[in-house]
Amino acid sequence: MSWEAWFTLGVVALCFGLLVRNRAPPDIAMAGGLTLLLVSGVLTPAQALAGFANEGMITVGVLYVVVTGIRETGGIGWIVQQVLGQPRSLPHAQLKIMMPTALMSAFLNNTPVVAMFIPAVKDWAKCHRLSVSSLMMPLSYAAIIGGTCTLIGTSTNLVVNGLLLSETPGAGLGMFDIARVGVPALLVVLLYVVLASRRLLPERQPVISQFDNAREYTVQMSVQANSPLVGKTITAAGLRQLPGLYLIEIERNGRVIPAVPPEERIEADDRLLFAGVVESIVDLHKIRGLQPATDQVLKIDAPRDERRLIEAVVSNTCPVVGKSIRQGRFRDVYNAAIVGVARNGQRVRQKIGDIVLRPGDTLLLVTRPSFAEQQRNSRDFFLVSLVDDTEPMRHDKALVATLILLGMVLLAASGLLSMLQAAMLAAGLMIVTRCTRGRIARRAVDWQVLVVIGASFGIGTALQTTGAAQTIAASLIALTGATPLYALASIYLVTAVFSAVITNNVAAVVMFPIALAAADTLHVSFMPFAITIMMAASASFATPIGYQTNLMVYGVGGYRFTDYLRMGVPLTGLVGLVTVLLAPLWWPF
Repeated sequence: MSWEAWFTLGVVALCFGLLVRNRAPPDIAMAGGLTLLLVSGVLTPAQALAGFANEGMITVGVLYVVVTGIRETGGIGWIVQQVLGQPRSLPHAQLKIMMPTALMSAFLNNTPVVAMFIPAVKDWAKCHRLSVSSLMMPLSYAAIIGGTCTLIGTSTNLVVNGLLLSETPGAGLGMFDIARVGVPALLVVLLYVVLASRRLLPERQPVISQFDNAREYTVQMSVQANSPLVGKTITAAGLRQLPGLYLIEIERNGRVIPAVPPEERIEADDRLLFAGVVESIVDLHKIRGLQPATDQVLKIDAPRDERRLIEAVVSNTCPVVGKSIRQGRFRDVYNAAIVGVARNGQRVRQKIGDIVLRPGDTLLLVTRPSFAEQQRNSRDFFLVSLVDDTEPMRHDKALVATLILLGMVLLAASGLLSMLQAAMLAAGLMIVTRCTRGRIARRAVDWQVLVVIGASFGIGTALQTTGAAQTIAASLIALTGATPLYALASIYLVTAVFSAVITNNVAAVVMFPIALAAADTLHVSFMPFAITIMMAASASFATPIGYQTNLMVYGVGGYRFTDYLRMGVPLTGLVGLVTVLLAPLWWPF
């Protein structure tokens, strides 16, 4: 091999080592490796930067905007309610996530499927007190293996099928031919995750503990007449599953229902009194059909979609100290409505208007976001902070956002537009129709993921152009001797290894001519080798950089590089065993 090939392998090993030992974030490690290849002259600037203009990477970035539109209009909540439902246990929860994900990924690009499910699964896990890290990796794995069940499930299948047709016209695969291997592999993945995840998956993101070292507020919410909650039980409405939140009582037509039973049905104009931590109160404000019960909120000089939740600590010089909230005319003075008061971290057991404010009281306010800037240096408050993720849901845009998403899927699936074109059109429509706002859309993009994807393409190019990938692959194939089954296993192993460190499409393209040569040498059919390449290139379970969906759940799940190795390496072997045994059975040598 040339010095360029050896240098490239050294850079790959360095990046791998940094990620395995958790010495650098993935974007820093991969961007650093790409920089070394560029500075050394192994890659030209055009080659190094080509990945950042790659259609796949840009598609992932644009899809974040599309998903934000769905989330902001409440579409994610519908997915949680209709598709996921109530889990009985962690294995049951994992299956409820993985099965619909795999089914959708068989016919749709798995990247938007995962992008759509990530926020839904986060909310669902929070509601049912499940660790997000126990669910995100199974979500990605299901999307990956689901794509191997049809010819259109992943772009890798289409790439290999195209190469197959170029070599042997008429030898292409039908829509469901690969399902002969893909469906058994899917069943193996489902069984493996359910049985092994408790031992191999971490729980690094515990859910909110009930009132654990957090400020506790009392808030009263009113049920609107047109609310979808009307007629539902407390349990069915999802008001029992919010962690860190307790439904104290219901006020209905002048009477109070204490110790609310879970089967109690909600009626229009009910006033629901909750006690809980601020994170759960934020979730409460996003439920369609609920609004703060205080009339003061309606009198705020700000459109509803511009109101935010803000926490403010009252100082001893505040003019309303020593007065009740009603007497101090807080809303008139500050154009902000108090919806909760915490004192020494505990809720104040009085009606909001009757509470006499004291220095050090923490107020939960509904007001303009500009309130934080205006009052941050005011002597009236010790501390003012904007509560994260409190933009009001645009429920009136839910149908529009859903239609945009369906339109994107249909346009891409029908071939009228490419996935990138359909995603960009959908993202633009989400902003134009105000399903999401530009500033929120910008914040929604996970730039770390995009940097890793872009850099990975560049490093993959270096492996390919320097000849390092081909040399290693050919050497390993030579070790298998003249046994077709061993050669098939070797092809799977090498392809899976390459797919773990470079993109799966590149891995498939690199291995195709090597596998073709091996089949010619052994005088056997090439078809089982083609199927094996398809499966192996998609079996990117062992590293976060091997597949886009793994990268997408990496940060959300709070994973480390080693988590993927521990969970993914055995799974890669199991899928390989299924592939090597079944491929020659359906397509004999």
